[in-house]
Amino acid sequence: MAVIVVKSGRDKALLRRHPWLFSGAVQRLEGNPQPGETVELRSAGGAFLARAAYSPHSQIRARVWTFAEAEQVDLDFFRKRIRAALALRAALALEKVTDSCRLIHGESDGLPGLVVDRYGMTLIVQALTAGAEYWKKELVELLLAETGAAAVYERSDAEARQLEGLPPAVGLLRGELVQPVAARENGLLFQVDVACGQKTGFFLDQRDNRLRVRQLAAGREVLDCFSFTGGFSVNALAGGARSVLALDSSAEALARVRRNVEANGLDPARLELQEGDAFKLLRKFRDQGRSVDLLILDPPKFAPTSAQVEKAARGYKDINLLAFKLLRPGGLLCTFSCSGGVDAALFQKIVAGAALDAGVDARIVASLTQGGDHPVLLSFPEGAYLKGLVCLRA
Repeated sequence: MAVIVVKSGRDKALLRRHPWLFSGAVQRLEGNPQPGETVELRSAGGAFLARAAYSPHSQIRARVWTFAEAEQVDLDFFRKRIRAALALRAALALEKVTDSCRLIHGESDGLPGLVVDRYGMTLIVQALTAGAEYWKKELVELLLAETGAAAVYERSDAEARQLEGLPPAVGLLRGELVQPVAARENGLLFQVDVACGQKTGFFLDQRDNRLRVRQLAAGREVLDCFSFTGGFSVNALAGGARSVLALDSSAEALARVRRNVEANGLDPARLELQEGDAFKLLRKFRDQGRSVDLLILDPPKFAPTSAQVEKAARGYKDINLLAFKLLRPGGLLCTFSCSGGVDAALFQKIVAGAALDAGVDARIVASLTQGGDHPVLLSFPEGAYLKGLVCLRA
């Protein structure tokens, strides 16, 4: 097995069980491992630190599989990790509210780079790192055996693959995919396009937050920005919203919003759809003097890495400022960031600055995050990527 020797003093994060080793911490590589192959990480003094997946093209040069020297990285290792992840989801009793959830959440489940979402009997797999790609065939077979799923579809088309030197990979791996896939959540049904939709077709991490919007929506005029296929819009209507205006840049996504509204027996007359850029449309609404009681901002990732934080902060500031301008007194803003480079403290600071510039007083009445099927490993705070605030305008 090849060995990466870590520079003296640069092993502190590993000793705290953080699963990433950056290229700048590598003193030398002993051996000639292939991308994704397992290597040993050792201190400058020769002490064992971890076994990890080697990634020669990424700034994250190695991602840890195990910190236990006695534990080998083999089929039995992956079987145990998958079973532990499934047991965690079973303990959450998610079957009471949904048939769709995240089964494997990368580093937080001890499987860096592997993301698996379940929609009924269909699994959607993302192999986002060299290590997950190296073991992909074996992982798919284990997932089928442990879950009893009927089909596995791959959506390894996220930008993270490029940083690993890997091309996009999309397609059916096992079984037969019947589109659209149906997802049941808190008594509502959603049609999900797992082949072409964003991420794996639906934002499963927002399940609890969609329910929160349903609980807040009664009697309100709602504006749902970046609506995608209507998770928040459908929940708002189910919660008794007087009206919902859903905005998205994709006509196809908006068509699915309407279908999801109709599939749940909700009144389509209370739904308005508008295609276009959310920033431009919010400015237009501001100039027209429009106002709403409940506004939802769930934009795509503005800052995939810390290098884009400054630009992302400007984007979040602008759109939240426009949102506060459109809120009536007593109105609610549900605003989110899924950018890993923007932490919760910075996001709150940005939203506070937006309210100040908008000339309004607002209070946080709830802080929101991802569902429990997207757990956060305590030694890997980067896993807490979804930040949300419910702000009440005075």
